[in-house]
Amino acid sequence: MRLIEVTFPDGDKVQPILKATLKTEPLDHRLTEPDAKGKRLLRLTFRDGDGQKAIDAVQAIMEGEQNWRLVVIPIEASVPRIDEDPDEATRKKRRLALREEMFQDIAKGAEINSDFLMLTALSTVVVVFGLSADNVAAVIGAMVIAPLLGPILAFSFGSALGDLPLMLKAARTAVTGLALGLALSFLVGLFYEPNLYSNELMSRTVVGPDSAALALAAGAAAALSIATGLPAALVGVMVAVALLPPASAAGLLAGSGSWDLAGRAALLLSINVVAVNLSALMVYYFKGVRPRTWLERRSAKRSVYVNAGVWITMILLLSALAAHFAATGGEVVQL
Repeated sequence: MRLIEVTFPDGDKVQPILKATLKTEPLDHRLTEPDAKGKRLLRLTFRDGDGQKAIDAVQAIMEGEQNWRLVVIPIEASVPRIDEDPDEATRKKRRLALREEMFQDIAKGAEINSDFLMLTALSTVVVVFGLSADNVAAVIGAMVIAPLLGPILAFSFGSALGDLPLMLKAARTAVTGLALGLALSFLVGLFYEPNLYSNELMSRTVVGPDSAALALAAGAAAALSIATGLPAALVGVMVAVALLPPASAAGLLAGSGSWDLAGRAALLLSINVVAVNLSALMVYYFKGVRPRTWLERRSAKRSVYVNAGVWITMILLLSALAAHFAATGGEVVQL
C-alpha cells in the first residue's frame, strides 16, 4: 500500500482535485479544512501499484500553480488487512512502480560525486589484481562495490521518457566511470605485468554468444527490478560483471603492451554496454513506462525508436567486427 498526500491552497482547485482523484478509486481519502495559512491536505490511500492516475490528475490540474506539493509515502502495514483483488489482470498491472518513484530512485544513480568516483576506483583496483591472479572471489567482491548500475539505468530510463537532460547526465556519469576504470587499469598495466595464463583475465578477451546473453539478461533484470519496485542490489552486481571486468582487462592489457588482447576486451565491453542499454530500454517500454502528457509521450516514443535503432545497429556492427576477428585468425568466438 501507499499513501499520497497533496497540500495545496484553498480555492477553486479544491473540487476539481477531489473529483479527479476520487475517479481513480482510492481505498480511502480525507480532505482537511483550510489551516491557518489557508492550505488544505488531501490524503489518498492506494493498493500497491495504484495511484499513478491520481498523481497525473493532480499534476494536470495544478500545472503552472505555485505553493503546492505532492508526496508519496509507502505504508508498511494496515489494519484491517486489505484483501487481494480477485482480478488477476488488475494485480499484474499493479506490479509497476510509480513513475515518480522510479525517477527518484534512478536519478540519484546518474550523479557524479566523490563516492561514485571512489567506489569506481576501488572496484577497479580490486578487479584488476583479481583478474591477473585468477581470483574469482576478488572479482566478485569488486562487482559488489562497483556503482555502474545507476548511470546505465538512468540513461535507459531517460530514453524511455524522452528526457534528454537525464540522458545527457547519465551518459556523462557512465562515460566518466568507465573512463576512470580504463585509466586506472592502464596505469597498473604500465608497472605490473599481467598473468596471461589467468582464465579470469583471458575470458574477458573472448566475445561469444554467452557474454552478449549475460549483458542482455543483466540489463533486463536491472530495469525490471526498478520498474516493479524490487531491490536492485543483486542485479547491480550482474551489470558490473558485464561492464567493469572487460573495461579493466582492456586497460590492464593495453598498459602492458598487449594491444591485440586489449582490443578484444574493448570489443567485449562495447557489445556489453550496447546490450545492457538495449535490453533495459525494451523492458521500460514494454512495462509501460511513459511520460504524463500526450505531447511528452509522442516525444518519448520517438526517443525509444531512435535509441533502440542506434543500439541494434551498433550491436550488429560490433558482432560483425567480432566475426571478422575470428575469420582473420583471431580467437574471438563469432557471434
